[in-house]
Amino acid sequence: MTDENSHGWIEIICGCMFSGKTEELIRRLRRVMYARRNFQVFKPSKDNRYAEEEVVTHLKDRLPCTTVPSAAAILELVHSDTEVVGIDEVQFFDSDIIKVVNDLANRGVRVITAGLDRDSMNQSFGPMAELLVTAEKVDKLAAVCMVCGKNAHFSQVLTEKDGVLLIGGAGVYEARCRKHFTPA
Repeated sequence: MTDENSHGWIEIICGCMFSGKTEELIRRLRRVMYARRNFQVFKPSKDNRYAEEEVVTHLKDRLPCTTVPSAAAILELVHSDTEVVGIDEVQFFDSDIIKVVNDLANRGVRVITAGLDRDSMNQSFGPMAELLVTAEKVDKLAAVCMVCGKNAHFSQVLTEKDGVLLIGGAGVYEARCRKHFTPA
């Protein structure tokens, strides 16, 4: 692992819906807070399911954040004394997020991102494939299949979406294993 005292690095927390990605992001950021390190948290403005200026888990655990319209806005808002940057729902950013996280890591910042690695069609979600290749540390989390109870790695959409991005939680998506997943 990268020497924490001299270099920045990129961490990816990924998985399907309900796998605990945001929970893990908040857990890691709370450890940073307990260590009295300067940190900032960001999320894309299109994710307003639970709160505008908080990262929120499906179980309603929350942490204040800054909402940004684009990846480039993150670089403009990171303070010079920030040691750790957390980014939730990273899959919703465009490919500029690759440059942003690399620029931050090259400045010596630890960057922790969380996002869906694939969409409900089982395709790589946004910039995630390139982020996974870029990162020094990757943790892929599993959920529980809502049909059989086994490990789930797929996000099953439950409603018609007509090719548009459908942001939602329970009632819109559920976790499924390979056997019970149908791309939609």
